[in-house]
Parts: sequence; structure tokens; C-alpha cells
Amino acid sequence: KLILRQKGRLCMSYIPLGLFALLIAVADQISKYFVVKHIPYGGFVPLWDGVLHLTYVQNNGAAFSVFEGQRWLFIVVFVVFVALLIWGMHKKVLPFSRFELWCLAAALGGGLGNIIDRVFRGYVVDLFATDFIQFPVFNVADCFITCGAIGLLVHLAFWNRSFWRDDKKMEKRHDSDV
Repeated sequence: KLILRQKGRLCMSYIPLGLFALLIAVADQISKYFVVKHIPYGGFVPLWDGVLHLTYVQNNGAAFSVFEGQRWLFIVVFVVFVALLIWGMHKKVLPFSRFELWCLAAALGGGLGNIIDRVFRGYVVDLFATDFIQFPVFNVADCFITCGAIGLLVHLAFWNRSFWRDDKKMEKRHDSDV
């Protein structure tokens, strides 16, 4: 079932999504605050021996440190993403299901957490490091960005029936035009 939108008024269904995104950003910032305050740069504290430890790392890039040093690029991309999302919801051009909107809110909250770091620190604080596999250090925001994006893509690919129906309608129209 699609979220119902009312012309000219903010639909009450979006308020919990916004609060969810804000809660993610707050949780991310709190975790980063404690790591910066209690772990020296480059230091670490075991959480689960042989599996996971906390560390304090500064990341000037995106995932896997790509686009390192492009602080303003990340900020601009985030602002454009949020603007397009708001515009799409206002113009009713985004046919997302309720689950897909929650996935977007998770990714948005994670993005907000990392953008706060980029604006005020100039880098993103990463804190979780895996011991059992070699993987980049990550943070709470990264978890929500990744899970939100994967959830959205999987749901769009396999369960958003209106997405597929609209696609088939377009194929039928195209076939009849030929």
C-alpha cells in the first residue's frame, strides 16, 4: 500500500520517517562522541574478542576511502539527494511502498550522521573494526546507509509489484506503437 499524500499539506505518515532518520543520526553522533572522547586516535578496545573491536579512525573519503579529500562533493551530493527526495515526495513522483520509505529514511539518517561529521570535523569518524575478516572500519551511520540501500534495492527488485506492473504497461504501450 502506498503512503497517502494530501495536496498542499505534509502527510502525517512522513513524521515518523523523519524522526527515525533523526534518531539514527543522533545515535551515530553519540557513538562517535564516546569513541573520540575515550579512545585515542588509532587506539582500540576489544568488544568481542576475535570478532569486533572499537577504534578511532578518521575517514576523509567515502566507503573504502574512495574520493578521499572530496569533503564538499559529499556535502553537495547529500544536499542534492535530500532535495530530490523531498521534491519527489511533494510532487508524488516516487511510488515507494511503506517499507521502501523506511529504507530511504534509514539511508537518509545515516547520511545525515556522516554529513554532520564532514561539516563540523572535516572528516568522518569510523569506529567499528572486524577482526575475523579484513574490512574497512565503519560506523553506525554506515550500517544504516548500507542496510537501507540494500533493503530498498531488494524490495524494488522483488516485491514492489506496482514497479513491475508499470514496467509491463510501458512494454505493452511500446509494442502497440510499433
